[in-house]
Amino acid sequence: MKRTVQERGYVAPVLLDASGDVTGKVYGVWGPPSAYFIDRKGYLIGRIVGKQDWAGEGRTMVRALLEARAPR
Repeated sequence: MKRTVQERGYVAPVLLDASGDVTGKVYGVWGPPSAYFIDRKGYLIGRIVGKQDWAGEGRTMVRALLEARAPR
């Protein structure tokens, strides 16, 4: 997993939770591939399950989450 993160050049923090202590027990995440969006307070605010087209549908979801959570 660490090699995949490096090879793909991810710039956002990536949680590698082999034990499932955080992803499974805290957020109820059990199966990859999944993307979970956590706000600054630690709340799960969105998720995408399965392979995504990050230039299309995935990007649309990220934009909607950012706009919904933007400070006013």
